[in-house]
Amino acid sequence: MKNIKIIQELHDLGITGYHEVVYNPSYEELYEAEVSHKRKGYEKGALTDTGAVAVKTGIFTGRSPKDRYIVKDDITKDTICWDKESGISSPNYPTTKEVWDDLKALTLEQLSTSPKLYVVDAFCGTNVDTRLKVRFVMEVAWQAHFVTNMFIRPSIYELQNFGEPDFIVMNGSKATNPNWAAQGLNSENFVVFNLTEKIQIIGGTWYGGEMKKGMFAMMNYYLPLKGMASMHCSANVGEKGDVAVFFGLSGTGKTTLSADPKRYLIGDDEHGWDNNGVFNFEGGCYAKVIDLSEQNEPDIWRAIKRDALLENVIVDEYGEINYYDHSITENSRVSYPIYNINKIVLPSKAGHASKIIYLSADAFGVLPPVSILDDDQAQYHFLCGYTSKLAGTERGITAPEPSFSPAFGEAFLTLHPTQYSKTLIGKMKEHNAKAYLVNTGWNGTGKRISLKNTRAIIDAIISGEIDAAEKREIPFLNLTIPTALPNVSEGILDPRDTYATEEEWTVKAKDLASRYIKYFDQYTNTEEGKRLVKAGPSLEANSVEA
Repeated sequence: MKNIKIIQELHDLGITGYHEVVYNPSYEELYEAEVSHKRKGYEKGALTDTGAVAVKTGIFTGRSPKDRYIVKDDITKDTICWDKESGISSPNYPTTKEVWDDLKALTLEQLSTSPKLYVVDAFCGTNVDTRLKVRFVMEVAWQAHFVTNMFIRPSIYELQNFGEPDFIVMNGSKATNPNWAAQGLNSENFVVFNLTEKIQIIGGTWYGGEMKKGMFAMMNYYLPLKGMASMHCSANVGEKGDVAVFFGLSGTGKTTLSADPKRYLIGDDEHGWDNNGVFNFEGGCYAKVIDLSEQNEPDIWRAIKRDALLENVIVDEYGEINYYDHSITENSRVSYPIYNINKIVLPSKAGHASKIIYLSADAFGVLPPVSILDDDQAQYHFLCGYTSKLAGTERGITAPEPSFSPAFGEAFLTLHPTQYSKTLIGKMKEHNAKAYLVNTGWNGTGKRISLKNTRAIIDAIISGEIDAAEKREIPFLNLTIPTALPNVSEGILDPRDTYATEEEWTVKAKDLASRYIKYFDQYTNTEEGKRLVKAGPSLEANSVEA
């Protein structure tokens, strides 16, 4: 249908031509467009026997971080943590206003030639005083479905009074940049932010996660500058109001572990923490579905129904989904509105966190399944964010790669990592929150630690039983572990016990310790950084038990 007001606002933005504009489409409108016989290629979805629609995202089945740029101007030059300029590795690559103008023109031209556009106005952030009003403009129905799932849907009253957006995302996924080499860019594909104009543009990649994570990066810019924690974490709350947050990169278990039938979900990926407590940035969940089973992940399994959107799964002619087929990607996913989970908090916020859980998928098989951290260790491991990038989550990642990701979310940080550490640790100390490092990856058996054991570990953290357990020190890693926990298999809590010989573990532990030491060196140019060194791993057997 025509929407004269929105059409005029698109013209003011530079999107010209005659369009049919669908404004904040219903799920029914999106469903009809996605499965229409008129759709071709990556625009067409397949109806599955769950009621959810499945789509493919082309060659991009994950984000493309090397194609992500921020315009360097008077607003950003002294605030963004720039790669190669800040003294640390950073995901923030600068580009010029001139390049921006060219890429914006390409995006506008693509959208201007489309006969049909989707415009979605939504909120990023639950709290009224800190949320962003975001307008998404795209020509692909399932991309509109994705952001409708992932962001907070305004009420009719809020839409009528939405006003001017705080940020605009223009997704011209069909557009590519022929001048990328001359402009000094990585490829013909682009994801670019202009914080002066408050616009994100996308070209060449169909992957919906670029819109989701783009707005997370913007919240990561604005909130810490106001003294609030911005966190790459999931969160849930118990019957008594006790809040737990789960930090971790994609694939480490944030979504799975926070969807706990004994607790209420706040959100599965991105949150803030202000003077009132923890609040969700999003209105939905974005879960990995590779090897998904009802037995292991019942909440996610049940959430895949009408309104959910599957990405890059194999669907047969009868609509049956094969979650065990990895032929497209290891990063097959589903987005769904948060109300597809039975036990949720609405609005998506709660009080202050008491349990802080760092999730690491250790590809070395060295870390214990759980470690109890003191305040300095909490800060050290937050700045390191050791984990493994799992296959498919970024372009070019085909097998687990050990990596360090400050704040367990380096790819989305716009400020210096120490600003995120400062705000988080400040909140933790203010509210007496305790931190734990949980390895959801591998051990000496060569197999991944079972979800059953990890869930039992989380239960012990939430209940406080872990704090009452008998403790043991782990050499080289400088970590404290419990010797036994309820419902956790014997012989796995000390990682040395999972190897044929302790010497085999020691070799790997020293290797990992050296990686920690090398990585953390970039933070030792301050007195605080130098002080924190002793909280991390060492090449000496620095615990009482060797």
